[in-house]
Amino acid sequence: MSNEMLSQEEINALLNEETAELTPMERDALGEIGNISFGSGATALSLLLNRRVELNTPSVELSELSELIRKYPKPCLAAEVDYTTGLKGTNLLLIQMHDAAVIADLMLGGDGTSPNTNLGEMEISAIAEAMNQMIGKASTSMSSLFDLRVEIAPPRTRILSMKNLDEFSAQFIKDNLVAVVYFRLVIEGLVDSQIMLVIPYLFAREMAKTLINANEQEPIEEKMAEQPKTNRKKPLDREKPKADGSVRPVQFRTLESAPLMDGPSNLDLLLDVPLELSVELGSTKMRIKEILELGIGSVIELDRLAGELVDILVNGKLIAKGEVVVIDENFGVKITDIVSPFERVNNLQ
Repeated sequence: MSNEMLSQEEINALLNEETAELTPMERDALGEIGNISFGSGATALSLLLNRRVELNTPSVELSELSELIRKYPKPCLAAEVDYTTGLKGTNLLLIQMHDAAVIADLMLGGDGTSPNTNLGEMEISAIAEAMNQMIGKASTSMSSLFDLRVEIAPPRTRILSMKNLDEFSAQFIKDNLVAVVYFRLVIEGLVDSQIMLVIPYLFAREMAKTLINANEQEPIEEKMAEQPKTNRKKPLDREKPKADGSVRPVQFRTLESAPLMDGPSNLDLLLDVPLELSVELGSTKMRIKEILELGIGSVIELDRLAGELVDILVNGKLIAKGEVVVIDENFGVKITDIVSPFERVNNLQ
């Protein structure tokens, strides 16, 4: 047997190895958090990509970060999220490059069938917006799940080479132990692979315990309902008159019409309410790719012909049409057609 003494680092490693673990309840809680929160995130991603997106069957395991680096495909795209309100910590969402390229291609107007995995600044910006929408929805679901206001900072999206620990923030490499939630990512007809949510060990336990504590707090009414009737305390121990057992119809007092009062009409009370009036020259729809390509001197074609009447709106509701005129070097609008009162009422609904 060797007489060499263990270093403090080796002792700490042994202690961590023995004590660092997730209980079955904590694993279930993390799986539930991933299932519900990122399920709503998948819905947001579906709307952005105009494709059915599924994040199915989360599984949870503990892993050393160095082992995760060794196993995960290289390189990959990472979206790092800081929780700022309600929870304090960091999560990391890892996506394989091909899957990220498909998302970027769909965001920029492509069909996703032949994505370019050499992601440039434009593609990464598109993915960052997708991750922002997706994780934002996930945090909203967490707020309901935890019965706690949960807010996040905008995700930091970047490419990781997955070669060493230096690429990760301090919170991840502090003890080199992370909880990993695996999801099966399915994008209709294009992707069927795996993504990972990586959570520092201590923060993962905090998230799990927050959900467990929220589930243990039952409403007082439910607890009272579970108690036997004989054990419930009465607010006042007074004798009540015995009911005679007969049933009588409910009697309502007759309402009498009140006399009209002199004074200003209801409309007069609203005459000084400020409203926002705007004039719409035209509109059009553009893809994100087209908007990113706009520059000084670019021309945007609207859905109106030259000389066509413009719309006049009050608080966003159409009330009239008119033509643009110039009065003393200022633009103005000459009303040529008023929307009928019936149509105006319909527009307000």
